[in-house]
Amino acid sequence: MAGLFTGSHGRDEMHVLHGVDEHRPPTAEATKKICRVCGDEIGFKENGDLFVACFECRFPVCRPCYEYERSEGNKCCPQCNTRYKRHKGCPRVAGDDEENFDADDFDDEFQIKHYGDTAPDHQHLNTPSENGDHNQQQQQHPNGPAFSSIAGSVAGKDFEAEKETYTNSEWKERVDKWKTRQEKRGLVSKGDDSGNDQGDEDEYLMAEARQPLWRKVPIASSLINPYRIVIISRLVILGFFFHFRILTPAYDAFPLWIISVICEIWFGFSWILDQFPKWFPINRETYLDRLSMRFEREGEPNGLAPVDFFVSSVDPLKEPPIITANTILSILSVDYPVDKVCCYISDDGASMLLFDALSETAEFARRWVPFCKKYSIEPRAPEYYFSEKIDYLKDKVQPTFVKDRRAMKREYEEFKVRINALVAAAQKKPEDGWVMQDGTPWPGNNSRDHPGMIQVYLGSEGALDVDGKELPRLVYVSREKRPGYQHHKKAGAMNAMVRVSAVLTNAPFMLNLDCDHYVNNSKAVREAMCFLMDPQLGKKLCYVQFPQRFDGIDRHDRYANRNVVFFDINMRGLDGIQGPVYVGTGCVFNRQALYGYDPPVSEKRQKMTCDCWPSWCCCCCGGSRKKKSKQSKKKKGLKALLGLSGMYSKKKKMGKNYTRKSAGPIFDLEGIEEGLEGYDELEKSSLMSQKNFEKRFGQSPVFITSTLMENGGLPEGTNSASLIKEAIHVISCGYEEKTEWGKEIGWIYGSVTEDILTGFKMHCRGWKSVYCMPKRPAFKGSAPINLSDRLHQVLRWALGSVEIFMSRHCPLWYGYGGKLKWLERLAYINTIVYPFTSIPLLAYCTLPAVCLLTGKFIIPTLNNFASIWFLALFLSIITTGVLELRWSGVSIQDWWRNEQFWVIGGVSAHLFAVFQGFLKVLGGVDTNFTVTAKAADDVEFGELYLFKWTTLLIPPTTLIILNMVGVVAGVSDAINNGYGSWGPLFGKLFFSFWVILHLYPFLKGLMGRQNRTPTIVVLWSVLLASIFSLVWVRIDPFLPKQTGPILKQCGVEC
Repeated sequence: MAGLFTGSHGRDEMHVLHGVDEHRPPTAEATKKICRVCGDEIGFKENGDLFVACFECRFPVCRPCYEYERSEGNKCCPQCNTRYKRHKGCPRVAGDDEENFDADDFDDEFQIKHYGDTAPDHQHLNTPSENGDHNQQQQQHPNGPAFSSIAGSVAGKDFEAEKETYTNSEWKERVDKWKTRQEKRGLVSKGDDSGNDQGDEDEYLMAEARQPLWRKVPIASSLINPYRIVIISRLVILGFFFHFRILTPAYDAFPLWIISVICEIWFGFSWILDQFPKWFPINRETYLDRLSMRFEREGEPNGLAPVDFFVSSVDPLKEPPIITANTILSILSVDYPVDKVCCYISDDGASMLLFDALSETAEFARRWVPFCKKYSIEPRAPEYYFSEKIDYLKDKVQPTFVKDRRAMKREYEEFKVRINALVAAAQKKPEDGWVMQDGTPWPGNNSRDHPGMIQVYLGSEGALDVDGKELPRLVYVSREKRPGYQHHKKAGAMNAMVRVSAVLTNAPFMLNLDCDHYVNNSKAVREAMCFLMDPQLGKKLCYVQFPQRFDGIDRHDRYANRNVVFFDINMRGLDGIQGPVYVGTGCVFNRQALYGYDPPVSEKRQKMTCDCWPSWCCCCCGGSRKKKSKQSKKKKGLKALLGLSGMYSKKKKMGKNYTRKSAGPIFDLEGIEEGLEGYDELEKSSLMSQKNFEKRFGQSPVFITSTLMENGGLPEGTNSASLIKEAIHVISCGYEEKTEWGKEIGWIYGSVTEDILTGFKMHCRGWKSVYCMPKRPAFKGSAPINLSDRLHQVLRWALGSVEIFMSRHCPLWYGYGGKLKWLERLAYINTIVYPFTSIPLLAYCTLPAVCLLTGKFIIPTLNNFASIWFLALFLSIITTGVLELRWSGVSIQDWWRNEQFWVIGGVSAHLFAVFQGFLKVLGGVDTNFTVTAKAADDVEFGELYLFKWTTLLIPPTTLIILNMVGVVAGVSDAINNGYGSWGPLFGKLFFSFWVILHLYPFLKGLMGRQNRTPTIVVLWSVLLASIFSLVWVRIDPFLPKQTGPILKQCGVEC
């Protein structure tokens, strides 16, 4: 399916500018009976009956997991926590009932007969699953614990997953260790060593594949418990501190005192919002070898789930095409099956420059991708790979590597020259507009009025690589734009890609990246799949968020561009609650969560009651069955009203039988009715309500059909022509009108920080998210290292938070009664409240200068008891920071840079964001945000020292001048008033130097390049020169000094 397709659905037109039809073969899903712990098949006993581990709740667990749990775990059922009984032939473990002296001959027929009456309640165990390996349909068990407890108990303590490959000796050692454990458990006799080494290895691989794909690693108690104790102590000290501050006003400086108290109370409130969501920090480990063993078995179809990559771009002149090309090349060469990867690039500026650059990128990918996979290159973005200052020959043993690398580097340099030529030609637009190579006018000559465009590169029917192998598909998308329509910037572009990808590939998972973020770890997708394809946790996950890491930042990270404190402390704390917030890039989404569906919820098991008692007795005992039935009917009616009542039950029962099996294109929802025989009319009518579906998803039957396919894939019998026509339709500018796109579905509109809103809505529905921090960073990007650009970036984030604060989605009042946890809510409140801290912060940073200039102070004279609370507060603040760095591993330099930029951004960008947000929401005055330039000069860190004037620089500059003048005035006053005035001066000077020290990076940014006089020298020179001048004036060395007796007037007129 190649060629550029353009069209506007509203005008009923579609143009094919060189295209080829393509027929996609139908997909099929295997049906298996699975274990809820490892995801493998549940075996049968010797008599042919299904193996049942627990006879209390009949939770589906295979025999190897059952035996492993009894020998290495907590010996209890993961669902009901009942101790496992010993089955016949299983080795005895500590704690087995000693009274059963004949336990070796124990048979479980007795338990089967005992529970025979309840067999109808457990029919789901005998009903095979209708979904594939990666997304098996689960019967939700009642009162089941979180999967973290299961992972913690059955995680392979003795298995090692740090390595991907092993030498022969290491592999033999692992197998021997496994055999030793099996002998201890009685599963293998020592006399069975008959040379069947291959069988032992197969058994070992099977046992390894059954282990969990990830495990939760809690912070050591020796690190986290002191941290929590200090937090509570600091909270108590803060209460006593406020008690003292409020009850002991400074009457001689009452206005200054009341302003300082208000500011300190706000700072205390902000600290609570920021601190307590970090109460449960955790780490997670993934096991990529187990993922491969489970889903990539030799001789079987690859079971890994398909993934659609989304890359968004707005203006290629401000976001250089060579950076975007590197991002795309790193995606196309990821370590993942090529037929399960598709990359969509959204061009929201309809630029022919990006279109031509993609053509060059697709051609260069035919050589770059096989080179990366042949030699296991990391990273797989050529610009960053060739610029790395490391020994690139390390661990390389192929004789041809050096020759191939040199040839590839030369080809990449030629590729860069071709891209640079395109950029140079695009600087001046022709009067008649751009023309394509075949003479056709470029459809996007008017970036605000153009049809939708789709171009498919590479893929199964496209060009192969130089080795003759298939490449991942690359799709160019530019949504239709017309005057008079609201397009919602990046959020609207992302939603358009969601719909296009659902029509063309419909992968169950989606990974979005900014155009300047490349894949730094080729196994990043596999890291995410360890969580999303987990049979227990995956169904409840809305996304897996990776931390952001950056290239091109100066060694000292002057303006806290790396944001290490947020990504390594705050996000890990949220991962222990309900999951990290979505930060806009480097995130793998569950498509069903973006469609606004609720996660599958485990229904609570009904209490065991006796039917022989009258109904009024049940009411007295607290179990009203009538009330429960009313509640269930109410919930069912609500789902029917929303059109979701049959959604999940259909998926559990039908799998993919709801798709139309005709050979023609699917343009009618009536085709979905096939396979619905046997369902009650209420369920069928709610499912088949075409009006309700169109109101929710839009008028596209093909897209609506894709939303019902939980495991992804395309309907059978579709062809490329019909899919392309429908893809053009779903990116038309009027498609989202009168639908729930941007309100309940996809990326949520209403803020320039659409990422916070989108993640917040998912968490309110009950979804969970996971924070994945692989040892090698998954993605890396570029950051604006210039002071002005950095402040504008922070301004945009803060403006989005203010918009959310003034919208109906504000976490202060939205989502109560839902499934959002309280600590998670505190974290979201902190994300939208922090810009307002700029007002008290600005006032508090001005107070030192005012105190020095007026001679007043915000604190009255301290007694010994009051000074204890001040000292205790400062010590608790320092101790909290030290212990936080201790458990997180963040360096003290990163922590201090974060503190400094919190003040710099707070008195500049955050302050402007508050006023601009109120103007935009209340006055309708929209503020345009200019994309910050990502390119740097040829000189290393040259952009860092480039001075760009902006109004955001005014408040911090004013604060520095005020405090420096205040220091000079305070010292001058102390010199004039004598020794007694130096004591009160120290508190004021400390207060003022605290402000200057936090604003020091800002002052350094104003001073310029490194080859000039260091900023600290200039700062101290100005201060010392001023103080020395005052001292000189006070001494007056050039005035004659009178010697002898001092003569005074006696007052008597002579």
